[in-house]
Amino acid sequence: MMSEIIKVGIADLKTCVSPNGVMTLGLGSCVGIAIRDPMTKIGGLVHIMLPDSKAISVGQHNMAKFADTGIEELVRQLERMGARRVRMVAKIAGGATMFNFQGGGSSAVGQVGDRNAEAARAKLKELKIPILAQDTGANYGRTVIFYPETGAYHIRAVGKPEKII
Repeated sequence: MMSEIIKVGIADLKTCVSPNGVMTLGLGSCVGIAIRDPMTKIGGLVHIMLPDSKAISVGQHNMAKFADTGIEELVRQLERMGARRVRMVAKIAGGATMFNFQGGGSSAVGQVGDRNAEAARAKLKELKIPILAQDTGANYGRTVIFYPETGAYHIRAVGKPEKII
């Protein structure tokens, strides 16, 4: 059977079942959180842009944009498809520092990648979903493809060999 690769946009999330995969392009400071239930081989990917929905009060209804609400919503959708939270495991990638500002990049914008990765880790911990592997930080963008069937999370970056975590 041919597998289909489902594209996940920025501030978007998608679920799939084996043998299909989910992919997202150009994770810079954004983080791609891949979650699967190894028994049912149901999984999904959320491409978050910002760490915390509570920091922004005006009409932000896109749950997938934020680490806290995006991960919760992905877990909800996976459970609806038959995945069980007690079996879920996660892998995360992205959270790069994409902007080099003068003054060492310590500005809030420069740290958004770190904060996104940290927020993703905190939310997964809160939901008791273990992180099996991660590829975060550094200063380059990543394109990722996740296969819930095997849990393989392929990470591609320009000028670097493909990595599978």
